[in-house]
Amino acid sequence: MDKEITKEHHCPAETFVKILGGKYKIIIVFKLRDKILRYNEIQKEIPKATPKMLSQQLKELEADGIINRVLYPTVPPKTEYSLTELGKTLIPVVDEICNWGKSYIDTYQK
Repeated sequence: MDKEITKEHHCPAETFVKILGGKYKIIIVFKLRDKILRYNEIQKEIPKATPKMLSQQLKELEADGIINRVLYPTVPPKTEYSLTELGKTLIPVVDEICNWGKSYIDTYQK
């Protein structure tokens, strides 16, 4: 995890946004919540994400200690992603965000 994060932010919400504020980061955490996925599987789950954007978001989540990336030296190479123990602590937060989103859709998108 980037040690500078705690030094540069004075508000806990700022830290949250720094780590999970990317366009697809919360969705990635949601998709990895109970399974290990390969890159192509994540891409299929988030079709609007460009390969460049998805790769960047995955790299940032890995750098921040939220996801694990395991590269298997096979032909072709196989890469798997999963949540770290720290990443798993986000599951209740992501659940609440999803609950809020569902409530919003049910109330205001009719």
